[in-house]
Amino acid sequence: MAEHAGRRCCLGWDFSTQQVKVVAVDAELNVFYEDSVHFDRDLLEFGTQGGVHVHEDGLTVTSPVLMWVQALDIILEKMKASGFDFSQVLALSGAGQQHGSVYWKAGASQVLASLSPDLLLHEQLQPSRTLLRVPPSGISPWDVMPPGDAGKACFSISDCPVWMDSSTTAQCRQLEATVGGAQALSCLTGSRAYERFTGNQIAKLYQQNPEAYSHTERISLVSSFAASLFLGSHSPIDYSDGSGMNLLRIQDKVWSQACLGACAPHLEEKLGLPVPSCSVVGAISSYFVQRYGFPPGCKVVAFTGDNPASLAGMRLEEGDIAVSLGTSDTLFLWLQEPTPTLEGHIFCNPVDPQHYMALLCFKNGSLMREKIRDELASSSWSEFSKALQSTEMGNCGNLGFYFDVMEITPEIIGRHRFSAENHEVSAFPWDVEIRALIEGQFMAKKIHAEGLGYRVMPKTKILATGGASHNRDILQVLADVFGTPVYVIDTANSACVGSAYRAFHGLAAGTDVPFSEVVKLAPNPRLAAAPTPGASQVRDHQSSFVAFAS
Repeated sequence: MAEHAGRRCCLGWDFSTQQVKVVAVDAELNVFYEDSVHFDRDLLEFGTQGGVHVHEDGLTVTSPVLMWVQALDIILEKMKASGFDFSQVLALSGAGQQHGSVYWKAGASQVLASLSPDLLLHEQLQPSRTLLRVPPSGISPWDVMPPGDAGKACFSISDCPVWMDSSTTAQCRQLEATVGGAQALSCLTGSRAYERFTGNQIAKLYQQNPEAYSHTERISLVSSFAASLFLGSHSPIDYSDGSGMNLLRIQDKVWSQACLGACAPHLEEKLGLPVPSCSVVGAISSYFVQRYGFPPGCKVVAFTGDNPASLAGMRLEEGDIAVSLGTSDTLFLWLQEPTPTLEGHIFCNPVDPQHYMALLCFKNGSLMREKIRDELASSSWSEFSKALQSTEMGNCGNLGFYFDVMEITPEIIGRHRFSAENHEVSAFPWDVEIRALIEGQFMAKKIHAEGLGYRVMPKTKILATGGASHNRDILQVLADVFGTPVYVIDTANSACVGSAYRAFHGLAAGTDVPFSEVVKLAPNPRLAAAPTPGASQVRDHQSSFVAFAS
């Protein structure tokens, strides 16, 4: 218990798809407490798989909002039982799975403002009657709470759409048509219409369940919903997470009236005004002061999305790029002058309101690398690395692009190989094939990043994470293709840790202290690979890929 006492700190929360996590970070930026509640394991009564309910149509995917509330109750009670000293918490912030939405029923604000410290949160926010969570059909009966439901039900719908939902194609096409097409919407909001984006989910709710929509007093993202629990009132949506809704004009950071009107009536008043991501949105609710011993002056800094929070946790700076080399590959970019396209996403930057971040996802990541390893290198990463070590940078002009599943960026499938003479060929020698795969993957990332406005700067660094970041030979190719050094960093709980960092930044933001100054005591990333002299020859062959990808 003593180790949790007497350390002034900030808390970082993460309301993710499969669990709720928390970390406590002290003034020296050391993580000294962490805990989590896993939905499938610890809250079996909600009947989720992977934290969600997949409906019979295979497209609709939702999560029970009260499950998230109960998970918060469990963690706070565990912290209290462990002797955690809540009186030392200066501020807290958090992250939520992006795009998910929560629908607060009329009267919910009064319930939030009058919570009793003698009861748990979920006991006060749920309806008074008991409902079975999941019937045999697999569709949750929590979908609709009738407006006349007795008790203190706070939610118009209790199974809320999340980022995995892909049931809103019709609404996406309607939104794009309203504003003049997909590219026009991307220029306006940072992304073309995506099924998981919140505006399209709201449009579906309004069209299919207008009664529930009309009885909704506030619509939150998962992030602002979680912040609302701590505030005891409706928290505003922050600029960065608000960028993932197809509703926010990213240049001037206000709601697009055209997009709002295309989705549902009276939507602006249900969303509230968005705020900068570093905003202190208020002091913690008296409920938490009385039940857990938080200080009355503990600040709540605007919660944001999990991807923006991860950018903060990795401490990206202007010109930096983070490459997550996992099952799928993801790029996080810090941008000053974004160029929205039909691929990828542009979000407002969570730690610098004058700049932006971009996100690019590639499906054919580690699974593709593992497949080639198994086919050509005897399922051995050691043999795979030998192929990279024994072949020349630039692969003597040979290029390969490998998409065994339909790629996101660009939309293409199949394996395509080109000789130095730019002729498509059916096969390469095994070692040439392996280098072609890795160089082709990283060339694709660089070219699509440049399409969004990314440019390598003198101080640019790449932060590599994920399983493949442990392979130095793969990282060497990454450094050579981008022409910039590659670093590795411990990104365990990056959204949580980034949220705690953002809480510290929120406390200091009134003095215009840059985020980099606030986190300067955090552990430095480790250099893993520097560009090899002459590596520019690798990049000379990108024109072939540009023609192919476009």
